[in-house]
Amino acid sequence: MTYPRLPHPDALPTGYTTELVTDEGAFAELAPQWGRLYGRCAAATPFQSHAWLLSWWRSYGADGRLRLVLARDGRELVAAAPLTLVRHPVPALVPLGGAISDYGDVLLDDERGGDAVTALTAGLAAAARTALVDLREVRPGAAAERVYERWRGPRRRLADSLCLELPALTMDELVARLPSAKARQRVRAQLRRLDALGVKSRTVLPDEADAALRRLLELHRSQWQGRKVTGEHLRTRFREHLVRAVGPMVRSGDAVVTEFRMDDEVVAVDVTLLSRRLSGGYLYGAHPRLRERKADVAVMLLDACAGHARQPGRHTLSLLRGNEPYKHHWRPEPVANQRLLLARRRTAPLLAAALGDAAARRRGKELLRRRAERKERDGGGST
Repeated sequence: MTYPRLPHPDALPTGYTTELVTDEGAFAELAPQWGRLYGRCAAATPFQSHAWLLSWWRSYGADGRLRLVLARDGRELVAAAPLTLVRHPVPALVPLGGAISDYGDVLLDDERGGDAVTALTAGLAAAARTALVDLREVRPGAAAERVYERWRGPRRRLADSLCLELPALTMDELVARLPSAKARQRVRAQLRRLDALGVKSRTVLPDEADAALRRLLELHRSQWQGRKVTGEHLRTRFREHLVRAVGPMVRSGDAVVTEFRMDDEVVAVDVTLLSRRLSGGYLYGAHPRLRERKADVAVMLLDACAGHARQPGRHTLSLLRGNEPYKHHWRPEPVANQRLLLARRRTAPLLAAALGDAAARRRGKELLRRRAERKERDGGGST
């Protein structure tokens, strides 16, 4: 179904129209057009692919909350903002993909220039009559930044999650970047160890992807047994989403599934997501036997991911969100995602409320961090 209230035609470039799609069936039918637009938006990441977003909606979406803001030049889809309506902490339109997606963004046809930006911005303003537009996890250089610059109402930019990024280099080149001879020797020794153990990697064929993904999730559950883990990754809805989304993404070239074997047994499976500008290891599962045999799983996975990163135009190997210490061994560049908040004059109070909520959450996290540090100091001093 299409939302009836659209921008006044005078607000749009000649020949452009906008619409708001709220029906899942209509979203599914957009796949061919969405795919063409996705291919013409250089900043897009796999988290904006149709397969990922529609699958996410089917696992996580709430009835009546789908909001796809579309812009067309004639019949051609030239811009899209995949959003959903939330009520808390304030009414807001937020990106599809939620917490399991590392980057949020809109899609803009690079060939249409400013006209596509103008049309999508107008469509967003019309859709956000009584809600804030809250674009989370926006990577620097994302298409959403162009909408933010064009927005005429109240707006604010905040820091969001931290991502760590490496250049798209071969494994030998990544090892050469390490800060000390000792660190370089250790990684080379780990690579030799993997060879000695007979660990071999293989890219999974498209028709094998579903079975490989189910094996990944089994291994993921096994490797984290009894340890702290992201609970969502163990839920049925996540399993259904991952299998449903990644299979088509493998066929379209937006993902690759790698299988690792030792002694003719699958001991690890990894999903790496691919776009024109970056590749990123999204999720893996590894048999505990690898660690028992003193295999460095992080080195094994990075070696495979680096092989997928070496494509023309793909200059970033993203370690995605998270500031885990093991990632820093590789000397990555910290890159902060952004949160772009857009309001109309009538919804400016919602912007103020969202900023207050964000400030309170930051203070809460800082308080927890200080308590943890104090507890660690006190515990360390008592032993």
